[in-house]
Amino acid sequence: MVMASVIQKIIPHYSFARWLLCSGSLRWYQHPTEDELRSLAGKQQKGQKKKDRKYNGHIDNKPLTIPKDIDLQLETKCITEVDTLALHYFPEFQWLVDFTVAATVVYLITELYYSVAQPSGEMNISVVWCLLVLAFVIKTLFSLTAHYFKLEEGGERSLCITFAFFFFVKAMAILIVTENYLEFGLETGFANFSDSALQFLEHQGLESQGPISKLTFKLILALLCSLIGAFLTFPGLRLAQMHLDALNLTTAKVTQTLLHINFLSPLIMVLLWVKPITKDYIMNPTLGKESVPLMTEQTYDTLRLWAILLLCVLRLAMMRHHLQAYLNLAQKGVEQMKKEAGRISTVDLQKMVARVFYYLCVIALQYVAPLVMLLHTTLLLKTLGGHSWGVYPEDDLPCTHEMNSNPAVGASPIAAPTPAPVVEAGARASVAQLFTEMLKCYMAMVFVVSFTSFSRAYWDKLM
Repeated sequence: MVMASVIQKIIPHYSFARWLLCSGSLRWYQHPTEDELRSLAGKQQKGQKKKDRKYNGHIDNKPLTIPKDIDLQLETKCITEVDTLALHYFPEFQWLVDFTVAATVVYLITELYYSVAQPSGEMNISVVWCLLVLAFVIKTLFSLTAHYFKLEEGGERSLCITFAFFFFVKAMAILIVTENYLEFGLETGFANFSDSALQFLEHQGLESQGPISKLTFKLILALLCSLIGAFLTFPGLRLAQMHLDALNLTTAKVTQTLLHINFLSPLIMVLLWVKPITKDYIMNPTLGKESVPLMTEQTYDTLRLWAILLLCVLRLAMMRHHLQAYLNLAQKGVEQMKKEAGRISTVDLQKMVARVFYYLCVIALQYVAPLVMLLHTTLLLKTLGGHSWGVYPEDDLPCTHEMNSNPAVGASPIAAPTPAPVVEAGARASVAQLFTEMLKCYMAMVFVVSFTSFSRAYWDKLM
């Protein structure tokens, strides 16, 4: 309730979303007026009127045209709060970013409370806030994708459908891979969930062979991944284009290195869940004749969470470089126009320049939405997976003992009846474990989808 009051009272005056756009580091190109274009074209500003031509009794009011090779220099201006009123999707961008900040603050306060008080039997309210953030992200991505489906020309609709089928096939292929290569944990989580659900249903006097089959479960997961892949198609292509423009914009080696790391971050995150590449080399390195693990499995999980958070911070830090690279498309389009022959109407020239700025928030949403989705999915994985932000002994992990200490999980259905509270607790623990493993698979698929989109667009630019 306190955070809801903060969102209502404080955020309209102090908004992190407005600070990202209006802090003075982003500059946009203003479109020239018709008088300026007429003056540059060598025409008189006053005393000259355009003659109307009559053809078969009809008046042909042609717009004013100017040569494309005109000496035009666009003026730049820092983005102010007044300028954001004309931006498309600015309310959606402001709400998503500010609500994400509020949800992150709630999560930090909750984590601090749980680390100090260590309550038992209480519901972690931060899980609800993270789920709300993910719901808002999905809604935003759906609205942006639906906008492409409304266009009759351009091929955006066909591209989204093609990528959706592509990622559905890829998801089904990845789900076939065994746990020896990809650390999803779906087999263990689904088995524990099915056993606990069967015990709970039998205790209630119901006969069932299981809540859902494994094939149906994987099919639903593949459909979810294909939907996410369709949503992230254009954000991935846009990020790849902004990455190339940002590299051409900066000359500092450090910034270029950070841009490359930011671009390759989805691949780095995917490799963290590929056991033969990362985990096996860290957990069981071969030193001479002995294999001595460098760290425990819990420590590796903690470091993996921290690596994802650091990459999220890096992506947020590189946001202004990418947005400025997008805003420079206005000047880039004018320079490209000067190399062409012919004439262009003043209205078309003004639209070409102004369109870049007016769709800034659409590009910002395509950049921020996958970042927010990744961040709060990671926070959910930490909370529901029983992981820790610090390195603790194995017996002192917060949720591991509670989830694994239930003897009813995995018990035989023929065994003696188990008390109802114990069965319900085992079912809840198994549901939490299954949800955690689904989060791992979902995160890996998001990483694969993002990296595939980015790398494909990057390769097309290089070729």
